[in-house]
Amino acid sequence: MEQQSQKNYGTALYTIITVFFFWGFVAASNGIFIPYCKTHFDLTQFESQLIDFTFYGGYFIGSLILYFASQASKIDILNKIGYKKGIIAGLIISAVGALLMIPAVNSASFVFILIAFFVIAIGFSLQQTAANPFVVALGPPQSGTHRLNLAGGVNNFGGLMGPVIVSVVLFGTANDAVPKEVDITSINNLYYILAGLFVAVAIFFSLSKLPDVINHDRMESSSKSNWPLIIMLIAFFMMMAVDPLVDFTGLNKEIFVYSSLAIIVLTLMYVYGNKKENPAQWGAMQYPQLILGMLAIFIYVGVEVTIQSNLGALLYLPEFGGLPESDIKQYISLYWGSMMIGRWTGAISAFNLQKSTKQILTVVVPFIAFGVILVVNHFTGTDIGNMYVYAVSIAIMVVAVFIGQEKPAKTLALFSFLGVVSMIIGLFTTGDVSVFAFISGGLCCSIMWPSIFALSITGLGKYTSQGSSFLIMMILGGAIIPPVQGFLADTSGIHLSYVVPAIGFAYLIFFAWRVSGVLRKQGYDVEQIASEGGH
Repeated sequence: MEQQSQKNYGTALYTIITVFFFWGFVAASNGIFIPYCKTHFDLTQFESQLIDFTFYGGYFIGSLILYFASQASKIDILNKIGYKKGIIAGLIISAVGALLMIPAVNSASFVFILIAFFVIAIGFSLQQTAANPFVVALGPPQSGTHRLNLAGGVNNFGGLMGPVIVSVVLFGTANDAVPKEVDITSINNLYYILAGLFVAVAIFFSLSKLPDVINHDRMESSSKSNWPLIIMLIAFFMMMAVDPLVDFTGLNKEIFVYSSLAIIVLTLMYVYGNKKENPAQWGAMQYPQLILGMLAIFIYVGVEVTIQSNLGALLYLPEFGGLPESDIKQYISLYWGSMMIGRWTGAISAFNLQKSTKQILTVVVPFIAFGVILVVNHFTGTDIGNMYVYAVSIAIMVVAVFIGQEKPAKTLALFSFLGVVSMIIGLFTTGDVSVFAFISGGLCCSIMWPSIFALSITGLGKYTSQGSSFLIMMILGGAIIPPVQGFLADTSGIHLSYVVPAIGFAYLIFFAWRVSGVLRKQGYDVEQIASEGGH
């Protein structure tokens, strides 16, 4: 009986890990779909970035609804219904969104397509909130980190495959004797398949006997932490309603675009600097490390997304290759593959290995991951000859991993510095040097989620669960920062617009330095803090 139970849990683990693949697949495929929609619907760069706005905005809205509903009812709703039912509900919502994409594409309405993306992301938000603790529960607690790292690796593989598969669906492969006639409705079958997979996994979970995963942490109420979230929600709606606001007020568009970003940043900085006379009313937000971390997650996710989301427009310029959207898949997949390279390398530390073995794998694994990227692109007929030089960036990353010594603050500062350097090199050069420098931002971003997360929740005590939910909400950065860069691209040029991620990486250097000081003042040794599971 026990052996059968273990077999069922193993099957459940491998099934739920497919959900992690979906998240990476859909998010990364936006890098192909965005430039295609820009051409197909004759959009500005700002308008094309609304795909990311609705997708990552869905994560934010989904998390916010769950949080405020729990606060109002005084019950942790997801904990009440159970993580298993939460995952099933999320899968069904995402299936509805995938099916909505069919009439949306057929209607030739960009707004309808955005709505479908939003519904898919709402489902992903619920899945992501429930799936991580569920993966930990599907086996011995001491190996929970290993299962999360496995799930994260599958997520990254989905990120690698998404751009390649969507590009092949839309444009065919370079091996096709006759170039495929591009038709946006050709993507319908892909979303039928995705919807079917979502439903199949949901049915499997509903029929499976799985452990009841319950979070025993008491839900902490904190009235004063609600208003910063409401202000950020207003900023989100400001970005969503930019054009109607411009028509209604007659003010320039940039006022609303940049104000939405400024409102979020200034709100968090006000909370950070405000004296907390009654700390309990602020809950997790009474801790400066969390506020700094919320802004860091906001910026990190925004930077991670905006680099690749605007890359198609950059590659279209003659000085950067003059590539149409049908020929950029290897660069988008290399960017998300860079995330995979970094995270596979980071996952080595989760295993109990001898020091010499760990050092050898730290050198070898990144290049194995790079080989996977090359093979995937080669089999679609892509000429990968110019991609070999990217091994130089990977070698620099390996050196940085050794220097970082698995210390979150030190590693984050070093990789953020390399991010700034990469963006500056990209800004002051053109051609392959510039493109690969920008893509190297993926290597820099790859280790940031676990490092920021670990530093931000240290010392939160009973507010750790609440603080974690606030950090997940700040995936909002993926909704706000890409449109900001897109607008800057429309007004000042796509190349110059990459100053946005450069500024983002610079803040992350500041965060690593400042949060270290904050934690030391509270009596914590930042050298002893271990990184959390990846995003």
